[in-house]
Amino acid sequence: MAEPAPTLRARAEAETARLPPLLASADRLARTVMMGEHGRRRAGTGDDFWQYRPVMPGDSRRMIDWRRSARSDAQFVRQREWKLAQSVMLWVDPAASMRFASRTDLPEKADRARLLTLAVALLLDRGGERVGMTGTALPPRRGAAQIARLAEALTAESGADHAAPDMSGLVPHGRALLVSDFLGDPGPVRTALTAAADRGVRGVLLQVLDPAEEAFPYRGRTVFESVAGGITHETLKASDLRERYLARLAARKDELSALAAATGWQYGCHHTDGLAQAALLWLHRAISEGRGGHT
Repeated sequence: MAEPAPTLRARAEAETARLPPLLASADRLARTVMMGEHGRRRAGTGDDFWQYRPVMPGDSRRMIDWRRSARSDAQFVRQREWKLAQSVMLWVDPAASMRFASRTDLPEKADRARLLTLAVALLLDRGGERVGMTGTALPPRRGAAQIARLAEALTAESGADHAAPDMSGLVPHGRALLVSDFLGDPGPVRTALTAAADRGVRGVLLQVLDPAEEAFPYRGRTVFESVAGGITHETLKASDLRERYLARLAARKDELSALAAATGWQYGCHHTDGLAQAALLWLHRAISEGRGGHT
């Protein structure tokens, strides 16, 4: 059933009001890891000055910086930082399942997913990369205006319990980031990564889970209901379901990890009670260098 118009309007207004705090929070988070990422530069073709070094055998005279060399008896080469701009496309699950939080002191999965995605977009943008959203509405670009557009696009929501990754608009041989709880049908994820790999796109799957989804702490009579309200299950002994649930969750994680490995992607899992800073640091390195693991 469609959501009543007043409710949709109220939610849209609420999401719009969250944009400045989201941008500010993402900027603060990005700045906490920027210092740790310094010193990871390489010499090569680029626009940014890196350092001077003495002339070495094999250097041509055109490489010599005569102004710097005039200040000493030695000759110096002006090195530039290695930089090859990449396009990184982002997708954050907009489905209702991402709006779950088991405790009031925890963020919703959607909020943590948006924060991490926007923060990594800021880091990539500051590193000279182009970032965009999958689909056709927001192609990859650089700059503050693009970050603002990303923040607005990240507030999109769906009334469905789960959503399939939108892989349209991918840049061939670029990179991508998919953020979701990945608790729905794994078929669309498999299709998405296969299609991406066929276009030479590599990237990262980041699974965001609430700690209750990982531990299944429920006991006694419990009514389980999806956030969208489409699925309801009542049990008198929730603890009897725990072993089977944990086995299925472990199997899903193994499936995602194996799928990522088979297509040249990386898989990581982050819990909303974990440190956002640690998750962002891992995420940025995974996208930049292809490292895998758990956050």
